[in-house]
Amino acid sequence: MSEKTCAACDYPLDENAIEVRVGGQTVEVCCEDCATKLREAHASATASQQAAARA
Repeated sequence: MSEKTCAACDYPLDENAIEVRVGGQTVEVCCEDCATKLREAHASATASQQAAARA
């Protein structure tokens, strides 16, 4: 059986994993820092897509 890993850094997850909702999907991360990084990356990508759509 494969081990679950953090969606941001690939660190092995344990019972303290944090669920984060990004782009309509729930992913698991190892810590609040990784959760913040994913949220910021999603916000940046979404803003870039919206800017491109307006151009």
